[in-house]
Amino acid sequence: MKITASNTQQVTQNLAKSTNQTFQEKMKVSDNPSFQERLGDGLRNVANVQQDAAELAKNFELGTENDIAKVMVSQQVSSLAFQLTLNVRNKALSAYKDIMNMPV
Repeated sequence: MKITASNTQQVTQNLAKSTNQTFQEKMKVSDNPSFQERLGDGLRNVANVQQDAAELAKNFELGTENDIAKVMVSQQVSSLAFQLTLNVRNKALSAYKDIMNMPV
């Protein structure tokens, strides 16, 4: 399928449905995911949000997206997701340093 400005939304919806189905199938296999799986899924979600925001911004610049509010909200969501990820990383690093500095 050729992706054009007119069918971008349909392609995005189809991709979201297939991703959601894959995610649900994965969750059925393991009802209790490990910390590594949860962390990986979280990082993938942040990356996807950032890609979506960049795509919306690009489409707005090209004139295919007319809703500035949608673009701005996606930018804010992307920024918040990144800040949350950075704070989780900082807390994990701080905890690691505290453990390493404990006397044996």
